[in-house]
Amino acid sequence: MLKSMTAYGRSDLELGNNLLTAEIKTLNNRYRDIILRLPATLQVYEEFIRAEISDRIKRGRVEVSMQITAGDETTCNLELNRPLLDAYSKIFNEINREFGTDERIKPEFFLQIRDAIIEKTAEPDPEELKSAISKLIGHTLDSLEIMRTNEGKALADDLDKRLALIKGYFLKIEERAPSVVTEYKEKLKNRIEVIAEGLEIDEARLAQEVALFAGRCDITEEIVRAGSHLKQFHTYMEMDDSVGRRLDFLIQELNREINTISSKASDSIISTCAVEVKAELEKIREQIQNIE
Repeated sequence: MLKSMTAYGRSDLELGNNLLTAEIKTLNNRYRDIILRLPATLQVYEEFIRAEISDRIKRGRVEVSMQITAGDETTCNLELNRPLLDAYSKIFNEINREFGTDERIKPEFFLQIRDAIIEKTAEPDPEELKSAISKLIGHTLDSLEIMRTNEGKALADDLDKRLALIKGYFLKIEERAPSVVTEYKEKLKNRIEVIAEGLEIDEARLAQEVALFAGRCDITEEIVRAGSHLKQFHTYMEMDDSVGRRLDFLIQELNREINTISSKASDSIISTCAVEVKAELEKIREQIQNIE
């Protein structure tokens, strides 16, 4: 099953009073390249997030953006800023000693001090947060996978049509190949008759020349190999794996076979079919650049 490298996925997950959000965008790339954009709170989980993504995506540029935001009713703790209050209390006592007074500090005094009471927002438990991140990444990748699979099906349909055209051209080439030798023999015989001006033709020598030509223009091996490559192409398309590079390699091999066929055949009909095959192979090559 083919999968496109171009897709987008998004997911949200509530954790207590916090909302976790993840967006993943994938693009074409020869290798796997994971780009993370994380808030400070989540940066400690960077390697964990990379591993979670690497288990599911084998190839392509992966851009990941995650956020953690608090809800409207933020759960928080109020705490005394003890170092600050202790410093004020120490100064107050020094004033008492300096001026011989015995004033007592009233609570109102502390309430007037800036930052005497600090607000500490409740943070998620690290293990709960890690588990939530794993679940969130999984949901986002599921969303991404749907789009990648749908795009992959569209690519597969297009490739099947182009492969069918290529098979048709190779069939025409295979059917045409025997006629090339026969026509060469007739042309050579007619040419010799014109040159010899009615003299008897050496049939053995003619047969030898035709045999040499047949050997030079024999494209049986190339046609067999091309057929094998096309069959392997379909096999890879059905695999549930990263096959983009393998398909690209097969396209290169098919190009090599059709170039050899075109140069060896020396026939206009075969050459025309070869041009059409090359055109379809180029279109396929462009398409598989987007396949994982």
